Amino acid sequence: MGRFSRSEVEAVADAEQAALRSDRFRLEREGDWKRLEAIVTRVEQGRLRRISDDDLLALPALYRNVASSLAIARETSLDRATITWLEGLVQRAWFIVYGPRASLGNWLRRFLGGGWGASVRALGIDILIALATMIAGTVVGWLLVTHNPDWYYSLVGAGDERVPGASRAVLEKVIHGNQGQDGMAIFAAALFSNNAQVSILAYALGFAFGVPSLLLLVHNTASLGALLWLYHGQGLLFDLVGWLFVHGTTELFAILLAGASGIHIGRAMAFPGDLPVLEAAARAGRRTAQVMAGVVIMLICAGLLEGFARQLVDATVPRLIIGSFMLVFWIGYFFAWRRNRAEVIG
Repeated sequence: MGRFSRSEVEAVADAEQAALRSDRFRLEREGDWKRLEAIVTRVEQGRLRRISDDDLLALPALYRNVASSLAIARETSLDRATITWLEGLVQRAWFIVYGPRASLGNWLRRFLGGGWGASVRALGIDILIALATMIAGTVVGWLLVTHNPDWYYSLVGAGDERVPGASRAVLEKVIHGNQGQDGMAIFAAALFSNNAQVSILAYALGFAFGVPSLLLLVHNTASLGALLWLYHGQGLLFDLVGWLFVHGTTELFAILLAGASGIHIGRAMAFPGDLPVLEAAARAGRRTAQVMAGVVIMLICAGLLEGFARQLVDATVPRLIIGSFMLVFWIGYFFAWRRNRAEVIG
């Protein structure tokens, strides 16, 4: 047999020492690793009832111990197989300890049971700004067509018979006597109507410091003001308000919240405080995303009310009662009913 050089002998000794350290390191900590792996496997398989209370209480500490073991293994260059196994275990355990654990049903219960309302209340001043803007837009639309009726065609358009100079009978025909219309067709049209587009755009364009959101609210409600002026001229303002009230209290409320969400993001970017602009916008976006999920629900409700309730109920007073009930319901739901005292807004 040939003789080994001194360097070769030292290399072999170093390898043996490294293997010994790796084995000793593994033996000292392997109990915690195996225990954590068993808990994680049971959770992944849905066998939660087989996990003891002691294991559940120990889970966070076990996760931290294994994560620490992984850091030490990387630092001391232990064998690759151990490091790879620990990396997989830490990743799986992270999703159990810190990852999302709620099902869609649980999220929906929290959302409808207080989360949505808490997010709406968090907008605060943004809702007041949006409301003032919508009122101002309605007044501006009325004043513009009062001064010059040609403004009506710019604000509302001339797609049907509801134009300046139309007779009372023509205008009244639109708001009464439509019980025979296909409700689902009207619902589908309402759901993808101008108001739904305005809601989405008012939120999506909020990143431009909220200015487009404000302009969209003004334009949308200016057309409402022009329509109110038109029916007022024929003494049908009360009937028109009832016709709009059935679904309008829900639909306009949805637009209000969408506009407020866009304004909230714009304000966060314009006045980020101590945060970077992008981080402030990201936080505002997370806060308002839940509001916009609710806006979708409100628009669906408005479509149902427009497609069915408004057609089935042809009298003005019952329409006003339905619309008033929906308005009181939304206000109470958002601002009066608070299921959970401790509300966390992202």
